[in-house]
Amino acid sequence: MRRLIHRGALGATALALLLCGLVSHPVPALAAATPLEAYLDNLKTLRASFLQTLADPHGREIDRATGSLIVLRPGRFSWDIHPQNPSGGTSGAGQLMVCDGTNLWFLDRDLQQVTVKPVDAALSATPAMLLSGTSDLRANFRISTAGTRQGLDWVLAEPVAADADFRSALFGFANGELRRMIVEDKLGQTATIIFEKVTRNAAVSPAEVSFSPPKDVDVIGTPRPAQP
Repeated sequence: MRRLIHRGALGATALALLLCGLVSHPVPALAAATPLEAYLDNLKTLRASFLQTLADPHGREIDRATGSLIVLRPGRFSWDIHPQNPSGGTSGAGQLMVCDGTNLWFLDRDLQQVTVKPVDAALSATPAMLLSGTSDLRANFRISTAGTRQGLDWVLAEPVAADADFRSALFGFANGELRRMIVEDKLGQTATIIFEKVTRNAAVSPAEVSFSPPKDVDVIGTPRPAQP
């Protein structure tokens, strides 16, 4: 999100593609060597709200936002984020990224612009792709345990591809549940996502992870027709 997307493709682009990767390829039970793999092993749906802060390379906070995440594996998710204003409330602006299993849609409400590209044409090594399972976990990421701190068990995911949108993603777990994610982009910016009200494997309808461009917005790109 480079302003949570304007200020860092890390926020929505890198992050959302990492989610997508975590959605489509279930991890075999025998491969569940880390809390991340164990978490993904039986994950079918995920619904959560979150608080995200964005820090510059010097550790100074430059943005704060709240949002919601919905995942329907395999390969679908919605990541909706709204920046906080100085009074602490949220604005109607912000960004929405939706992966419908065929196309990846990105709505920038500030610019009134939608960008769309087929999922397989988008970079697969990003945080959102990882959670939604669109790409193979071990083929696209180096996964390792990263110790325990702040009461959380951490797992480090580093993209294999040199052209990935981010340098690393840390996933923090408490009692097997995902509580935090820390993503560093190529510019040294760091997004910290604190998950709240997390619900796993509850009902998620396809409509919640689908997208139609609003009226009066510019659309960049050509969506691929959905498979029958």
